[in-house]
Amino acid sequence: MSKVFLQRGSKEEIEDGSGFMPKFDQNGLIPCIATSAKTGDVLMFAFMNEEALQKTIETGEAHYWSRSRGELWHKGASSGFVQKVTDMRVDCDQDCLWISVEVTGDEAACHKGYQSCFYRSVPVGQKPDKALNLNMNKTEKVFDPKDIYKD
Repeated sequence: MSKVFLQRGSKEEIEDGSGFMPKFDQNGLIPCIATSAKTGDVLMFAFMNEEALQKTIETGEAHYWSRSRGELWHKGASSGFVQKVTDMRVDCDQDCLWISVEVTGDEAACHKGYQSCFYRSVPVGQKPDKALNLNMNKTEKVFDPKDIYKD
């Protein structure tokens, strides 16, 4: 554990104290929700490891841990949609983070070109009699992924 993060203390210290004691899971990760500082919309969900969290705090720009690539990921390094953190909060038991961000350029977070990774909804409030189909919430893309990601 870094010098910046305190060792986990008692339940009272974690829930009522002022010391930052993030709880990383068995894989060394903590979930993080990113919302737009401008609109309040949820942009994305990702994980941070200790290094990503420390870099985010030090630089003021969001860094995450890519589970699929197994590497540190500076959001916007390849797309140009850098997330500048305006506020970072931790939940009551310090096992989840919420960051409010300003995104450089056109506000986009999703690698599919949408403003938010949450561009589809699941129908609720009815008993399904067959496999569910998702509803598209956003149909306009902010950018074309083929223009940004050259793989």
